[in-house]
Amino acid sequence: MWLRNCWYVIAWDHEIPPAHEDKLFTRKVLNEPILVYRTADGGMTAMADKCCHRHAPLSVGRREGDAVRCGYHGLLFDADGKCREIPGMQTPPAKACVKKYPLVVKNKWVFVWMGDAEKADQGMLPDNFSCDHPDWVNVPGYMHYDTPYLLIADNLLDFSHLSYVHANTLGGSVEIALAKPTVEVVDAQGQRGVKVSRFIADVPAPAYYTRFRDFDSNLDRWFVYDFLFPATLLMNSGGRPVGDAPHDNSKAVVNHSCQTLTPETETSTHYFFQQSHKASLKDESVRHNMYNTLLEAFGEDRDMITAQFKNLSSNALEEMLPLHFDSALVRFRKMLSEAVDAEK
Repeated sequence: MWLRNCWYVIAWDHEIPPAHEDKLFTRKVLNEPILVYRTADGGMTAMADKCCHRHAPLSVGRREGDAVRCGYHGLLFDADGKCREIPGMQTPPAKACVKKYPLVVKNKWVFVWMGDAEKADQGMLPDNFSCDHPDWVNVPGYMHYDTPYLLIADNLLDFSHLSYVHANTLGGSVEIALAKPTVEVVDAQGQRGVKVSRFIADVPAPAYYTRFRDFDSNLDRWFVYDFLFPATLLMNSGGRPVGDAPHDNSKAVVNHSCQTLTPETETSTHYFFQQSHKASLKDESVRHNMYNTLLEAFGEDRDMITAQFKNLSSNALEEMLPLHFDSALVRFRKMLSEAVDAEK
């Protein structure tokens, strides 16, 4: 289920080389190879990484100023995807062009619009504020999966798995799986999806926290996040010592996370993520400890989801036994399916 009229993250902005390096960045989104590069004026452009002549990837060609020359037969395309030169021809035909994608950079995420360019709406961009905000600190991350993106989305929509997949990292207590989440529909201001809230009282601090803090009591933990089309998680999470008032975060761990899934193909996915802590915490090691723990934990996720994918039969969805764990993912999949059908 690919929704096309929406924004997908294709890269972190640091992945796109500066213009003076004359390097070309390419990544596949929804089965379409896309070329992204910076222009001399400081902007970025995105176009199909496929010459209109024999479909050779432009990314194996070369930069010539703000233009790209195909390395196969020498066609030269400008930053708008229009062919400006064909060796041996006085004037390129009007059809000599490659697809141009709307592109926006917001808080270090580079988004491309995969549907009708005339419908590109920046109001539909998610609020990934903590990716680039002076009050928050993080290390940006990327991971590649050889699984369909919806299996990863299912995982993010059901945090009960933290008790088992992440018993020694992010979880630390079976109480997470026992806590019943609240699931609400989000459908306002260009954003659609679900809001999931899970609160867990009086549990030990997870290994994730103890790697950068000492605790002399159990914690009341929370995970509150929006999971929005096409597959973006924006989460407030943390834990405060038992007995502290609900809004007293003086001794609490307070984090904000932005994670998004971009389908590469039907069976592979790009996963962009970060988890931020407040910039008032000056210890530089904390962000790196958080990032390294996320890499370990998300590796646990990937191992499990990859094993799950290899185990699926052709009619797996009909054979799976729905349980109470699935309330958020069932709601989200239904909304997404309806949106895809409406788009078609």
